[in-house]
Amino acid sequence: MSAPITLNRTEQESPGLAATARIGPRGKQLSAVVGFLVVLGIWWLVADVILARGGAVPSPWAVVHQIYRDGWRFYGPNLEATVGEAAQGYLWGNVIAVALALFVLLASFLEPVAMQLAVVCYCMPVVAVGPILTVVFTGRTPMVALAALSVFFTTLIGCLLGLRSADRASLDLIRAYGGGRWQQLRRVQLISALPSLVNSLKIAAPAALLGAIIGEFLGDVNSGLGASMIIAEQQLNVARTWGIAVVAAVIAGAVYALLGLVSRVLTPWVAGTETAR
Repeated sequence: MSAPITLNRTEQESPGLAATARIGPRGKQLSAVVGFLVVLGIWWLVADVILARGGAVPSPWAVVHQIYRDGWRFYGPNLEATVGEAAQGYLWGNVIAVALALFVLLASFLEPVAMQLAVVCYCMPVVAVGPILTVVFTGRTPMVALAALSVFFTTLIGCLLGLRSADRASLDLIRAYGGGRWQQLRRVQLISALPSLVNSLKIAAPAALLGAIIGEFLGDVNSGLGASMIIAEQQLNVARTWGIAVVAAVIAGAVYALLGLVSRVLTPWVAGTETAR
């Protein structure tokens, strides 16, 4: 007689979630490859069948060929400009967001003001803010500012949620041994906030790149991915326009993946928990 099959509580309450949790790293990689091939197939179908006459959507091969023709001589200076803007905005926006989250945690009466500031930064239309920043500042400062605004809200909320997810028993233990707010923050809350903060930094990286590109759309610069895309559109070079977009997407995906590896190093207990599930 065969042994009865028993389900744990998670499987009983949510079979779909349990099935998803059983998917290992290889399954996730396979899903990513299948998803990429599906998107590539749809792109090819739209370019060569549905919108073949218009020419607005070049085939993937045409885009790759154009990227190869342009080469590093074209993309090198433009990537240097845009990635530099995004990196500066990413640094400043995240530093200010983390500092404000820590300050709010230690002075909770300022939380409403900080949250209102974060919501305002998140809801401000970039199309309206960009020209104002271009008038006020010169050079590439408006692009850096837009990149910083693009990451501020995400990092602030993620850091606050992580800091507040600290185990209450651990906080009470620190307090029982005479520790104050600073000891609780340093020994418990910062470690508890690390997974949420790293995930926020992962999401903020592509947002910073997008903010820098949009800033180049609205600003007065002659180099960068955004500026080059506008020039390619004016020249009706459809393949180059798509090529710039693909290169920007690849850069954003590569940075996101790199930060994912960093998160596995900084928070190995989170990766271990996901694997055990």
